Amino acid sequence: MKCPFCKNKDTKVTDSRDTDDGTSIRRRRQCLTCKKRFTTYESIESTPVRVIKKDGTRELFDKNKIRNGLIRACEKRNISTEQIEQVVEKIEIKVYNALKQEIYTETIGNWIMEELKELDQVSYVRFASVYREFKDLESFMSELRMLMRKESNENGLDKEVKENKKL
Repeated sequence: MKCPFCKNKDTKVTDSRDTDDGTSIRRRRQCLTCKKRFTTYESIESTPVRVIKKDGTRELFDKNKIRNGLIRACEKRNISTEQIEQVVEKIEIKVYNALKQEIYTETIGNWIMEELKELDQVSYVRFASVYREFKDLESFMSELRMLMRKESNENGLDKEVKENKKL
């Protein structure tokens, strides 16, 4: 590391600590020539992920867009800001764990819908109606029927499990 004062390359680390958010390391250094001290920060170099939109255009991944979409879908529902932030974090982790430099909006949208389906079904339907661009009432009803079938299957399994436990 080059000294910012005398530009000498001979420096030593005198102290290292994690930053408060844990995303980087703060290092105190001392120049071996001029003896002055300075601070550097070391963090992981992240490769930017680009999102491929439906029309083929590309833009940088922005978790704020996910957050804004979730806030709209969850408006006037009993869902806390913390729960929304947890979903945003889960999606962000999935995006970066995909280890791809480009990812389709369809993939991200499906991940969001999976999370919303578990969190709140009304918010899920709201998000799906915008995301899937329902063109008419039938496409909307089709999604609702699928959701209702899934729920009745799960409830049927719950009843079956409870009945088996009684035996």
